[in-house]
Amino acid sequence: MPATPARSAETRRRRLVAAAFLLPALVLLGALVVHPIGYSLYRSFFDRSGDTFVGGANYGEILHDDTIRTALKNTALWVVLAPTTATALGLIFAVLTERVRWGTAFKLLVFMPMAISMLAAGIIFRLVYDHDPDRGIANAVWVGVHDTFAESSAFPKARPGRDSPLVAAAGADAGGFTTRDPVRAGVPVLLPLVGVAPQDLPGGTRTARAAPAEPGKVTGTVWQDFTRGGGGRTNAVDPTESGLAGIRVEAVKDGRVVEAASARADGTFTLSAKADGAVLRLPAANFREAYAGVEWLGPTLVTPAVIGAYVWMWAGFAMVLIGAGLAAVPRELLEAARVDGANEWQVFRRVTVPLLAPVLAVVLVTLVINVMKIFDLVFVIAPGSVQDDANVLALQLYRTSFGTDADPGLGSAIAVLLLVLVLPVMLYNIRRLRKEGAR
Repeated sequence: MPATPARSAETRRRRLVAAAFLLPALVLLGALVVHPIGYSLYRSFFDRSGDTFVGGANYGEILHDDTIRTALKNTALWVVLAPTTATALGLIFAVLTERVRWGTAFKLLVFMPMAISMLAAGIIFRLVYDHDPDRGIANAVWVGVHDTFAESSAFPKARPGRDSPLVAAAGADAGGFTTRDPVRAGVPVLLPLVGVAPQDLPGGTRTARAAPAEPGKVTGTVWQDFTRGGGGRTNAVDPTESGLAGIRVEAVKDGRVVEAASARADGTFTLSAKADGAVLRLPAANFREAYAGVEWLGPTLVTPAVIGAYVWMWAGFAMVLIGAGLAAVPRELLEAARVDGANEWQVFRRVTVPLLAPVLAVVLVTLVINVMKIFDLVFVIAPGSVQDDANVLALQLYRTSFGTDADPGLGSAIAVLLLVLVLPVMLYNIRRLRKEGAR
């Protein structure tokens, strides 16, 4: 039936109303999205000044600049690791929290980092990854575990003083010290060292004392040959000097250890008659430098460390979305699988995960788009000395486009490249949404 004039007028009126409502959004979209994209594409074909047309030279520079290639490689690493790790953790958390009574409280704790800005999270993890174990919790835990199985020395800076009876060991014993001459039973030995700060002395250390002579045994004292405030005699045990408790003393004959002992709290030690005629050695293990932990923000580990901070923030986001999808899964399907003899792992792998596939795709695609724009975490966490090693495309875009040596042409080319890399993921997301809407 042909449209009547009244119906045509009503249709036009509705279109005008729709256009009036859409116009502000379209203007904003054009001003904030379309125009910047168009101008960036245009600007990418000009040089630094914007006056000279250079064609694709800026895009060629992207392929040949080592810093930008590192940013590309790191961005690819981010796209592979960060979304998959965060999604996997979110899936695990969502499934496990359904089985515990305090699941709501756990979800709240895991999701809480989402309330923190990227800048604040970067500052937090800059401290977490601090190399000093007294400040960085990551190294504090790592050093604590290491020292549980391989205790560090308390005397890393100890060394013989002037005119000392000790000399530096050579060969396989390098790093330790030996006596100049062999020792004799019944003659006390003095092994003076300096260089140990009073606050670094082991707990339970006592004032040093000269070891008494014992027939048929080699006795001696290992102590800090330094009197606070000055004074005292060199190579002699003075009343205010401290013993070096726990230091290991070995008696060596013909390159073989025949006897060993550890110094007591007052620095004294006793060896059997086997040590008679041997050279005493303070092995290098006594002076091993304390384990300082892992250099989390060094060139090798800085990118995985920053990815860890990102996962800490976004695993909660993945958990909440996957948990919502899990709540919609028909329970009778899970129960049917269990009745058919499937164990919990088989139910999870063959029933739960396939049913959650659409939700997992949403989470994964969202995180992929998000990590391709990651900037602030890398900028805040990575120290300036390793920012080139932790570099990503969004950070390189900022560093190239702004600052004293800015190149807006090259920066625009990087921005266009970033858009091109994001577009396939966005198109996939749009196609998926349309398919779901058509069901």
